[in-house]
Amino acid sequence: MFTVGENFRNRIFLTLCLMGTFAILSSTMSKSPVLKLFATSLNTPEGFWMGFVASASTIPGILVSLPAASLSDVFGRRKILLVSAAVFASAPFLYLLISAWWQLVLVRFYHGFATAMFVPVTEASIAESFPLKRGERISLLSSARTVGRGVAPFLGGYILFVSDSNYNMLYLAVGVAGVTALLTSLFFLTERRQADIKPDTSETTASKLLDGWRTVAGNSSILGASFIQASQFYVFGAVEFFLVGFMKEVVQLDPFEIGVVMGIQIVAVTLTKPVMGRVSDAVGRRNPIIAGSFVGGVPLLLIPLATELSALILLSIVYGIGFAMVTASTPALVSELAPRNLTGTAMGFLCTTMDVGQTIGPLITGMVVATNLSYGGAFLALAAVLFLSTLISVLIRFAHRKDDEISLISNE
Repeated sequence: MFTVGENFRNRIFLTLCLMGTFAILSSTMSKSPVLKLFATSLNTPEGFWMGFVASASTIPGILVSLPAASLSDVFGRRKILLVSAAVFASAPFLYLLISAWWQLVLVRFYHGFATAMFVPVTEASIAESFPLKRGERISLLSSARTVGRGVAPFLGGYILFVSDSNYNMLYLAVGVAGVTALLTSLFFLTERRQADIKPDTSETTASKLLDGWRTVAGNSSILGASFIQASQFYVFGAVEFFLVGFMKEVVQLDPFEIGVVMGIQIVAVTLTKPVMGRVSDAVGRRNPIIAGSFVGGVPLLLIPLATELSALILLSIVYGIGFAMVTASTPALVSELAPRNLTGTAMGFLCTTMDVGQTIGPLITGMVVATNLSYGGAFLALAAVLFLSTLISVLIRFAHRKDDEISLISNE
């Protein structure tokens, strides 16, 4: 935890936002729009192995987010963030050495470690530094990352266009963005103060990690919030992929119109998230989560009925707003539910469940699309997931209120 004045905390926050923008710009530009083209040029076998190239960088999110965030509870956030920045800076240059498709899998896997470490540790740092504004500040940080994610496809596509599809040129640009993130992170080297919580040398690191994981996994409120987050990203990952297919194959929109629909959704999330983070700081986390889950589910019911570009744009915006309402509140809620010395562990647990949801969502939805239910059944199933999430949110809120009432009666 940063134990410094307000001005320095604000500089830390700005540094993390800048680092996040360039880091996610770098990691996203390494895959969009170049990854499929680069993999094809390497004669990657179609089917499973092509899919594995696409998903290789997401696997570290499942494997590493929790251990890395837990280690930041023990050794400090700064060290883990610097390791993450080093991966962001070094991974892009490995693409220049690739000559076979299986090497691309290994490089993508290594590159995935950067984001897996960066996201939960930065969110834990912000939650600790701004306890009264954690919803707003975590959401602003997320929006800064989204800016990098949104710019990446356009910049990457432009570089490929002007360089006549020179992949080395593109990955050099990816490297420049990654090195910029590393240079930005060096600001942390100026912070030498110790955390308020002194290391407990009576336990080994492994024992601390295991005890922390048991504590977090045994907290039913954290489990509930993490399930809600996983549900959101289960749906988001599926919508991101299959809404494009629906618009192309069923509605028969052209690529530019499809880009407008998907782009406006990103804009809606980016602009709404900080506002909803501030709202959740003021009114509490649970009501925005309940409302957002419901708001996000309604447009998914209507998408299979939409045949006009304007309708799809409106539905995409509404879905983005619902998604932002929930994801602006869940990280802040989990950080509040966790013991103070396990903030990083809790955020790592949240990111792990999020990655699991985002990984399996497209897989299961793809199986539904392949049946006679097609896109209509797929979007109905995705809406059902969000409505189930709404119900669980209501039940958790009710249980939380009952616990508060019992505690109040006991105190009286």
